[in-house]
Amino acid sequence: MAGYPDFQEPRHLIAANLFLFLSMNNFIPLFKVRDMRAAIKFYTEVLDFRMTWPDDTADSPVVDLGHENMEFQITTHESERLFGSVVYVYVSDVDFLFAKFVNRGLKGKAGSPVHQGPVDQTWGRREFYVTDADGNTLRYCQHLA
Repeated sequence: MAGYPDFQEPRHLIAANLFLFLSMNNFIPLFKVRDMRAAIKFYTEVLDFRMTWPDDTADSPVVDLGHENMEFQITTHESERLFGSVVYVYVSDVDFLFAKFVNRGLKGKAGSPVHQGPVDQTWGRREFYVTDADGNTLRYCQHLA
């Protein structure tokens, strides 16, 4: 490609790594939802997300949501096989956040302790999971000291 180094040559290895680092510094997950209005209500009224694109409405095929330096999209116009995405969200205090979400109406998923409240995991994180009506899961995590 014109304007890009030939990444096959060894002398361009450092430039290739730097190029990839500079060009791939963010990603935006996409969650498939069945009911845009219900999804917007859940993410903005129960969880701490807000709509970030000024032209988005409950009738939009894709809606951008964000919180601080995170963002993701919800859509009603993707393949029917897309349901069930998972995203890890690292926070400083999972217990406080879980209590806040429960106070706003979050209900845990029966039979899943990690959906009922924060759990210390054997891999060094304290976590709780929130799964929306369409099977998309946000895994809120805090590193254990």
